[in-house]
Amino acid sequence: MLILILLLPFLAPPDGPVEWLQPLTVTLEDTFVDQPVTYTFRFRNETDAPVVIDNVRVGCGCTATEWEEQPVAPGQEGQLTVTFDADTAGFYRKYVKVFFRGHRGAHKLWIEGFVENEP
Repeated sequence: MLILILLLPFLAPPDGPVEWLQPLTVTLEDTFVDQPVTYTFRFRNETDAPVVIDNVRVGCGCTATEWEEQPVAPGQEGQLTVTFDADTAGFYRKYVKVFFRGHRGAHKLWIEGFVENEP
């Protein structure tokens, strides 16, 4: 038991390099089929060195992303824009995984909302 207690700090996931400035799950406004909806996630660099978004993976082909490729200086803010374009009506919940260069693990962001057939 003592060994487990001593190892606990090493088993905890490391803090990420950034702080997201909004919830990791956001509900977007209702939209219609084939009318894209966009949201911009903002983050602040919490490290002592510049951070760069290295890769972004989306959960489906209906989701696209854009991000700044320049390094974000310590204490400064960066952003990632997510666009969802539905081809069917109904509720959606889609994820985006964000990877930062030199840091293990992904930050998982979610967008959700409702798509209607016609305006």
